[in-house]
Amino acid sequence: MGALQFPCTIFTTRKVMDDYNADDMRYGDLTEAELKSRYQLDYISDRVDPWNLTLRSSLDRPQSLYCCNLRGQGRTLSRQQCAEMLFDEFRSLSRMFSLSGPYRHLIKKMITHMQNNSGKPFRDMALDRALENHIVSDESENSTRLLLKKHFIKSIDWQNKRYPLVREDLRQSIIRGRLPKFDRFQDNYNGMGITVHDIFSAHITIKSMHIDNNHYRATVHYKVQDHFGLDSTDILKEKFSQFHFFRIWFVLQRGIQFGFKPFMTNMEATIEINGKHNEK
Repeated sequence: MGALQFPCTIFTTRKVMDDYNADDMRYGDLTEAELKSRYQLDYISDRVDPWNLTLRSSLDRPQSLYCCNLRGQGRTLSRQQCAEMLFDEFRSLSRMFSLSGPYRHLIKKMITHMQNNSGKPFRDMALDRALENHIVSDESENSTRLLLKKHFIKSIDWQNKRYPLVREDLRQSIIRGRLPKFDRFQDNYNGMGITVHDIFSAHITIKSMHIDNNHYRATVHYKVQDHFGLDSTDILKEKFSQFHFFRIWFVLQRGIQFGFKPFMTNMEATIEINGKHNEK
């Protein structure tokens, strides 16, 4: 049997990269009537009324005795002014999900990226560091890094110093694991849970492998992609709909009068996996 040639992609998710047809990548496709009736988004902001394009005061808020039809309408806004104020509130509300840590600044950068409305993919070195730290610090039995480490030791042809030409075995070892998702407890407040949380698609590639003196060193590349966008299922869940943060996000993205484009969030990390023959 021959040797596996590198670089070699050993795993890809069923969901493909750059899927702009996914539901959470839609924008500007829902009318005011649909947003209000189907998604109960009559009231989304304490600062502005996006349906009447007017400014709110503290008396307009639901908890006020004077809300919501006892006062005259506030100052009229242009659609652009309304969108700007909604994005400012969007950024302000993000603080509850990014209290501390090296990634807390990312959500505001990503909201501003959405406001710029280019739809271009987003990339940041801090996201790459977060992905790498997640992979190398995961010591659980479901860690893809550790599963690969064990599989390498078991499957390497130590006598001939090569890895056999069997790619499917590597894929199966990954399938038993868990991809690096940002849904851990600390991600609730460090900014990663709100910026990425789950991942939409992933590719794992062995870039190189060196085998000598009963030791091996493999370089493994993770390419991960998520979507910074909300789908219909998201906003209908109570854990999302109860927060103005997500209500504003959904209206800015899906409302026909706004239609700000969601975008792909790209992350990459290259790690080394080392081991030796007969290592447990």
